[in-house]
Amino acid sequence: MKKITIKDIAIKAEVSISTVSFVINGKGEKMGISAAVIKKVQDIAEKLHYRPSMIATSLRTGKTRSIGLIVEDISNQFFADLARVIEDEAKNIDYRVFYCSTGDDDERSEELIHSLLQANVDGFIITPTQNLEDKIDLLLKLKKPVVLVDRYFPGQQVSHVVMDNYEASNSATKFLIDKGCKNIAVVNITSEMIQMTLREDGYRDALKEVGMYNESLVLHVNYHSNEETRIEELVNFFNKNPKIDAVLFLANYMGLAGLQAFRGMGIRIPEDIAVISFDDHDSFKLHTPTISVIAQPIEDIAINAIQLLMSQMTDMEVFEVEKCLKKGNLIIRESV
Repeated sequence: MKKITIKDIAIKAEVSISTVSFVINGKGEKMGISAAVIKKVQDIAEKLHYRPSMIATSLRTGKTRSIGLIVEDISNQFFADLARVIEDEAKNIDYRVFYCSTGDDDERSEELIHSLLQANVDGFIITPTQNLEDKIDLLLKLKKPVVLVDRYFPGQQVSHVVMDNYEASNSATKFLIDKGCKNIAVVNITSEMIQMTLREDGYRDALKEVGMYNESLVLHVNYHSNEETRIEELVNFFNKNPKIDAVLFLANYMGLAGLQAFRGMGIRIPEDIAVISFDDHDSFKLHTPTISVIAQPIEDIAINAIQLLMSQMTDMEVFEVEKCLKKGNLIIRESV
């Protein structure tokens, strides 16, 4: 099928190419083109399903009507769901989304930022890796609209939308204490990232408050280890601490590894151990028994991130840096 050009529209409307160009770029009135001609050109363009070339539009306006979305792992359900809502919201305002995964690799993150800068995207939504602060400073220096989601750097003046990780973890731990659990373990990753630190802080403070904190019930798993290694580490940890009667997994991929470890060890949920995991997952709903979770308000985070980005893209000079904390949702299922 032949691509429709403004020349085709001009022939059909019996006007000059420049007239069509002015109308399509919203400059018809300014150039003194009559309302009747503007309408005629618009109608024909619509009828012929004319799509302006992104490159041509970008060269003319400096805008590509595109957003770069950089997440940790697009195959993780949390990030996939987040990307889907962001894409839907962007579509509503006629923007397209380029998304990519960092695999929590700083070098890859930097490469992706440079690639998207070269592609001239109008704004960035990023879940940053541990050492990405400097690159985000660079974007701010270049006056590029940028919003961080899921995590941020405490000292940096940049808009971000995140769940209140401390409160979510603190509430979930208190819920387990109220249920009579005495030896509550936590499984985290070896990460300095703020969201993981806050989750562990919320857990620790809830237990310290009632004099139940025990450092030997804290496990840190390497993020970059494969699933087999993770399961092995979990099996060793739970074998070493047979008194554990509840566990809080601070990310869904650790929760999924935990369920496999328990199955192999013959540990029954919730009879032997109560389980709560961060970030909901289809497997948690399908598991027997179903697994309790702290669900992130994904839709809320995505919509808010797009709104903050739009306010920057509209006027980079007057926008306010906004730091939004969203309340997590503790969903109690059969695992507690």
